[in-house]
Amino acid sequence: MASLTIRGLSDAIKTNLRLEAARQGYSMEEAARQILRRALVTPEKDAGGLGSRVHQYFVEAGRIDLALPERSAPRAVPDFSGSDA
Repeated sequence: MASLTIRGLSDAIKTNLRLEAARQGYSMEEAARQILRRALVTPEKDAGGLGSRVHQYFVEAGRIDLALPERSAPRAVPDFSGSDA
């Protein structure tokens, strides 16, 4: 398993990581692993196509109610049985 050292991390980021880890009951290392995993590992649900991603976007954004127009009767089928051909 790989090891990683992060230099130049601001005190504010380190404090936030420590607080997040404590809130979840994890070590700072485990909290950092989970953050990296969520950011970099593609979940299987994202394996869908564009339509699935657009649908997921709107699901996460919340419900949007649109007024649907009333449907009208379909137009008549043209008659091609004439002798003009």
